[in-house]
Amino acid sequence: MDKFDTLTGIAAPMPMINIDTDMIIPKQFLKTIKRSGLGVNLFDEMRYDDDGAEIPTFVLNQDAYRDAEILVAGDNFGCGSSREHAPWAIKDFGIRCVIAPSFADIFFNNCFKNGILPIALPQEQVDVLVKDAEKGSNARMSIDLDAQTITTSDGEVFTFDVDPFKKHCLMNGLDDIGLTMEKSAAIDSFETAASQARPWV
Repeated sequence: MDKFDTLTGIAAPMPMINIDTDMIIPKQFLKTIKRSGLGVNLFDEMRYDDDGAEIPTFVLNQDAYRDAEILVAGDNFGCGSSREHAPWAIKDFGIRCVIAPSFADIFFNNCFKNGILPIALPQEQVDVLVKDAEKGSNARMSIDLDAQTITTSDGEVFTFDVDPFKKHCLMNGLDDIGLTMEKSAAIDSFETAASQARPWV
């Protein structure tokens, strides 16, 4: 998993409430078990018309936001089914941080396991960040996970809370497998001792 420490990039404003996981990545794209290749179908039904052509009014189809790395969204982001494909699609598109007033619990936790930083802030602060993001590609936002700060293009700073364990994992690029591998020496030692004590197993 990629490490996350600091990020300065374009923020796309998408202040719609109740963006569910089916809106993030529709069910017809859930056949794959690979984490790559889903970015092109992120927000598919809002992004493309029935003929597969881009809908020009959708934010990520606008030139200013095609390379967005931060998404500023509305309340209850990631609600609906628990599909892990949702953070996969977000990450594959290139978005590393989602900011919203609140998140669905399963989506929130899945983000950390896939190298995405979800930040929950009060609505009034999210409103400021939406307005900053609406300035387009010349207005870059900065996220500092170690300091737990967000800095707008105008220099306004907001602080955010993050679970210390999740912060450690994200800053060190550790998913569940990575955490297990940190204990590989202890696991090997246990397996060796267990084999000697119970050779019949």
